[in-house]
Amino acid sequence: MPDVHRPEALVVMSREAFGNQFSEEQLSRLGTLARVPDPLFVEDLDDPALGERLAGVEVLLTGWGAPQLTAGRLDRMPRLRAMLHSAGSVRPHVTEELWRRGVRVAAVAEVNAAPVAEFTLAAIVLAGKKAPFLAAGRDPRRDGDAALTRFGGLGNFGVTIGVVGFSRIGRRVVALAQQLSAVTVLVADPFADPDEVRAAGGRPVPLEELLPRVDVLSLHAPELPSTRHMISARELSALPDHATVINTARGSLIDTEALVRECAAGRLNAILDVTDPEPLPEDSGLYGLPNVMVTPHLAGSLGNELHRLTEAALDELERFAAGRPLHEEITAESLRLSA
Repeated sequence: MPDVHRPEALVVMSREAFGNQFSEEQLSRLGTLARVPDPLFVEDLDDPALGERLAGVEVLLTGWGAPQLTAGRLDRMPRLRAMLHSAGSVRPHVTEELWRRGVRVAAVAEVNAAPVAEFTLAAIVLAGKKAPFLAAGRDPRRDGDAALTRFGGLGNFGVTIGVVGFSRIGRRVVALAQQLSAVTVLVADPFADPDEVRAAGGRPVPLEELLPRVDVLSLHAPELPSTRHMISARELSALPDHATVINTARGSLIDTEALVRECAAGRLNAILDVTDPEPLPEDSGLYGLPNVMVTPHLAGSLGNELHRLTEAALDELERFAAGRPLHEEITAESLRLSA
């Protein structure tokens, strides 16, 4: 790339993440886009031996396991101009000092949103058939057709889905859900543009209006002090009998003990990819309930999906090196409102 400035870059993430996310082809591409003196990758920004290496860094490619960019660490990188994050949320890594110094931040959250939304759609479809709950017990065919409906009615025709949080994942779920026949998607998000919600196929409504109308409640709000236990005993009690609660966002959005009570009573079903706490304690009341499926935080990018995140981060690096706008640049304000 002779006509493009090749910034000095450093990859900062856990060793496991680095091994999973970078293929040989992607490491080669990184070398064409940026200057990467040895070491190319580190886990620890506090290592005294990295002094000269950090002093020249202009771009950090961060991922899972990267440390928070505190003032002390930023002092060691006076030339730092950008942080490109190839994992989930940047919240654990950024600081007010980072914003104050004008370091640009970009993430690949839109790319990571794809598998979460796909997982959520699959969960919605399975919830309509009550498949996870029926599979958890004895073969219901032994007990006759009546056993098939013990977790609620069956089918996905004309279902009503409640989406809480019109985040980048939430809006994808709204759009994907349109594949279901005669579906109604209600969206509760006080910050969402109602016209954008309608354009995606949803109907904007207040949360209190949404809850009693849904067959499935799917959560896609950010983890903030104001959203902790936003689905508490009161909200859960407003859901219809046999509604299914799906959480692929953050476990803290739900009051776990209140959910345990509703599910143990058989009134609600749940599909939980995230929990509070995470992982659940071994004696959690959610374990062993046939109407609850708990998965180990599978919805986000895993396995071969991780290379898609790296490729998106390298695309951002190419834009940055060429002086073009970043595709998914994040500001302090946008981070405050995002999931």
